[in-house]
Formats: sequence, C-alpha cells, structure tokens
Amino acid sequence: MTTLAPPAAAPDAVPKSVSLEPEVRALGHRIAAEQARAPRGAGRTFEDRGMELLSRDPQLRAALFRLVDVAPACASPRELAEHLAALLGEVDRQRPPVSTARRVSSRPVAGRAVGRAAGIAVHKMAQRFIVGESPADAVPALARLWRAGAAASVDLLGEATVTAAEADHYTARCDEALRTLAVAARAWPERPMLEADGAGGIPRVNLSVKVSAMTPHVRADAPELGIADAAARLRGLLRTAKEAGAHLHIDMESMDSRELINELVMTLLSEPEFRDGPSAGIVLQAYLRDSDEQLTRLLDWVASGGRSLPFTIRLVKGAYWEHETVDAQQHGWTPPVWEHKVESDRSFERLTRRLLDARPLVRPAIASHNVRSLAHAIAYSRHLGAPDCDLELQVLRGLGDDLQHALSALGLRVRTYCPAGDLVAGMSYLVRRLLENTSNDSFLLSRARGADLDRLLVAP
Repeated sequence: MTTLAPPAAAPDAVPKSVSLEPEVRALGHRIAAEQARAPRGAGRTFEDRGMELLSRDPQLRAALFRLVDVAPACASPRELAEHLAALLGEVDRQRPPVSTARRVSSRPVAGRAVGRAAGIAVHKMAQRFIVGESPADAVPALARLWRAGAAASVDLLGEATVTAAEADHYTARCDEALRTLAVAARAWPERPMLEADGAGGIPRVNLSVKVSAMTPHVRADAPELGIADAAARLRGLLRTAKEAGAHLHIDMESMDSRELINELVMTLLSEPEFRDGPSAGIVLQAYLRDSDEQLTRLLDWVASGGRSLPFTIRLVKGAYWEHETVDAQQHGWTPPVWEHKVESDRSFERLTRRLLDARPLVRPAIASHNVRSLAHAIAYSRHLGAPDCDLELQVLRGLGDDLQHALSALGLRVRTYCPAGDLVAGMSYLVRRLLENTSNDSFLLSRARGADLDRLLVAP
C-alpha cells in the first residue's frame, strides 16, 4: 500500500507581501466575460427575470414557494388553483398581477386553467434543477455535460427517512445508481482534465449520498445510534463504489446530523478494507462558526489514517442557514452559523487556502456561484505553483449553468451537482435552491440586477 505523504509545512507559501487581488480581479472579469457568452434560451431568461422579481417581495416569494412545496400533493389543477388563491390572499401588497391571479384562480373554469399552468410551471422549474427521475433517465444529460467538458456528481433525492425499510430502499437506489452510471460512463470520450490530477486518476462516476436517508436514527444528542444503524448500509455502498471504480461523496446536512456523519465517515474509511479505496469525500460548510475546527479535525484524521487515496473535501457556503438560525432562536442559543454574509465569505476564503495548502492529502473541491470566491481559489492555487488540474470547482445544476460553461471554456476542471429523483422527493431541495437564487445576498442576483463587477470582486 502506498500512503500519501503529508504536504511540506509551508504556512507562508504565498508571502504576505504578495497580493492576490490583482489576479483575483483579472480572473473574475475573465470568468464573467465567458459567462456572458454562455448559450441561454428564452425560457431561462424569463425564469431568471421572475426570480429577480420575487426577490423584491418576501411575502409573494414565500407564497409561491409554499405552492411549489404543495404542488405534488394536489389531486387536480382545480385544487392547485385553490391553493394558489389562498396563498396569494396572504400577500399584503396586492399589486394588479397578484390580485388578478388570485381572483382568476378562485373562478371554477378559469381556475382549472390557472392550475394547469401553475402545475406546468412547477414541473418546468423542477426540470431546471433535477436531471432525471432515475439514474438511467439522467444518463443522456450527464453524457452531454461530459462532452461539454464538465463532470457531474449525481445526488439521489430523498431525505430524513423514518423507517428502516425507507433507509434500505434509499440505499438500494444508491447501489443501483453506482452500477448503472459506471456502465454508462465507459462509453464517454476521454477528458484528461476531468480524469486525473497530480495525485492520480479521478473516477468518472461521482455519487453524492445523504446519511439521514440511510438511517431513521438521527439524533444530535445520541449520534452513536445513527452511526450503528447506518454503518452497514454505507459500508455496502463503499464496496460497490470500489468495485465500480466510482467516487462516493457523503453530503453534509443540518447540525443535527453533523457529528453522526463525521464519525461515520472517518470510522468506516479507517477500516483496512477501505484504506485503498474507493475514492471518497465529505462536505465542509463555511457558514458554520466552528468550520475551522472541523477542518482541523478532518486534516488530522487524514494525516494519521494511512489511506493511499486523497480524501476529497467539498467546500460549500451551506444551504441550511434559515433552519439553523430559527432553530437556535427557538432554543435561545447563539446561532451556529455566521449571521452576516461577509463573515461567511471570509470563512470560505480562509478554508479554501487551508484546503489548497493540504494537497495532496486532500482533493479540494471548491463549490460556489460567487465569482470572487472561485477566482480567489484559482489565484491562490496558481500562486502555490500547482497546475490547474489540481483544483476542482463545483456548481449546481440550474443555478450555475452559465458558470459551468465559463469555467470549462477557461480550461478548468468543473463538476456540476446534479440531483435525480421524482418531484415529491425533490421538493425540499428545490425550495432550498429557489431560496438561494432569490436571496438578496446572492452573487447571482446581484449580477442580474446589474451590480458593478469590480465591487463584487472586492475582498470580503
């Protein structure tokens, strides 16, 4: 077994006298210029305009997102229209489009037409984010991504199981996905940038899984219960991934499950059976106040674990900010998340530098739609003297399509996170993505509103 050596200590690899800012700004402008050249259909432009308008009216946004959440359970267009009328009735500012839609939705005949249109719109929006109902359905879209110069991480939608049977079903779906995608990926053309870095080969197939879907025993005060219950299921998926030559990535969720996920992953990957594979990784959330301590813990484990493959750490801002904040307020706790965007942005850049310094023990995957964050990662990696193939950048399907095009056009390795599953299972994911896309702090929304790029590229 070949064990990866830890990186040489180089805390000042980029001297403090060297400023990355000119390069960050130059890279930011190059990325933005390529984004502007990305192909966009009329439908996508219309959707983006709608998202921008929703961001200006929190009550209307909440009403329509609640409609998205309830749509799969509606038995008929008429029932969906009734929900639409009721939800719009809760909006205080009844501008003409809102009042007209509420009035028409309440009428028997016109309401059915409105309900059908609303149902089509919800499904259309879901298709923007969800790549297919099953892994087999997703294969054509994944192949198109690959040919366009982008890899993918497939996420089978499904969260928070409540029975062992549900956990078994989700795990079986993941097992089938690994096998199905591994067979399909053999026919894809060679893409050297996507298939190797300085530490060796990178699997073509990448599957993201959720531990909360593998066990009904997720308890913040007793993580050992979930670890014991989920271990056999995750162990089976690791064996399948190793057999298929695939990468298995374990997603991070809310704070309730974080300790469970960290302990489960470190325990299983330390077992002799998995020290030589498969390729595997975990997620680090920059919006958490203790994310630096979490990274230190992971790096210490990687350095002492004796694995022959680098451990992938996907750095994200975090998608549960509202949940964590409200939960803390209800209990009278200090929120575990940074309360201001600038603090999360600073944390993200600090963690990015630490991850890039830790190569080759880890494979950093920098996931963001903030051009400043991505440009900073590229600039810092280059100042360390690393080739671009040693850095992976990640975006979300439906939100980062233009960014994916830009990064690929610049010869960088990019991976698109692609959910697959039915609409009901995808509702919580879809609403989180819509919230992200309409947040007033969103880099994407700021750009859509015409904010000055140089101002957005200033260091946090």
